Amino acid sequence: MGKIAFLFAGQGAQYSGMGQSLYETSPAAKTLYDIAEQIRPGTIPQSFAGTDEELKQTANTQPCLYLVDLAAALALEEAGVHADAAAGFSLGEIAALAFANVYSGSDGFRIVCERGRLMQQASESAETAMCAVLKLDAETIAQTAAEFDQLYAVNYNCPGQTVVSGLASSMPAFQAKIKELKGRVVPLAVSAAFHSPFMNDASASFGKFLAAYSFAAPRVPVYANLTAQPYDPANTADTMTKQICNPVRWQTTIENMIADGFTDFIEVGAGKTLSGLVRRISDDVNTYNVQDAESLAKTLKEIKK
Repeated sequence: MGKIAFLFAGQGAQYSGMGQSLYETSPAAKTLYDIAEQIRPGTIPQSFAGTDEELKQTANTQPCLYLVDLAAALALEEAGVHADAAAGFSLGEIAALAFANVYSGSDGFRIVCERGRLMQQASESAETAMCAVLKLDAETIAQTAAEFDQLYAVNYNCPGQTVVSGLASSMPAFQAKIKELKGRVVPLAVSAAFHSPFMNDASASFGKFLAAYSFAAPRVPVYANLTAQPYDPANTADTMTKQICNPVRWQTTIENMIADGFTDFIEVGAGKTLSGLVRRISDDVNTYNVQDAESLAKTLKEIKK
């Protein structure tokens, strides 16, 4: 194999039962979950048996996804697969930094719990929404969004897929305009405007919260959503803070990682969304995913051929 990168999944991929088979088969995953349960009682049953509605609440989604993301990465390491770098999509970046030993797994869990709480609080301050726009280039989508009141291009996912967030009342006219331009709109099942100025208050409060923590240099490079470049250890807290209210530059991140020599991308955590995005960005790399014991065994078999 060439250079390996672990990609940590983001919000939207959650499902009831995520992480349970890893908890049952990986000692490192079990330790992680047991510590989290002590910090936030009820997290294990919420992850393994929570309702869809419960898991859609940002204050619940983020802690639960953080755990399955990090558990999958730790299980891979237990099996002898080591990453040369990492990146995470939105909240996945919090898990990626914990994996890179910027802070401990338990501190990362405390951090993600507060992040989720603040972002949910911010989402309740206005009627907002998000949608994915397909079949148009990112520049056209961003320019079109800017024509409407408080709409923003926020996730630059891959060629032909950009996410827009902002005022719910502006969405119908925006979506009609996109259809005129021969694009396709897919509303997202979130009542929030993540990675936009609607998250400014959450970002500011998160920055103050992070002041209580110290951050080590990462043991492997962690590519940041904010810059699409590896984290600068001198600016860790600032980068984490700004990430909340600024766009996720995922396509550029993956392109930069490929330019830096990465050939094998293993998505860790719930779902396969990031693997699909990587394949749309480049067909010259290999993608795998680990979200449970079954997919772990499959990935180990594939990469050891």
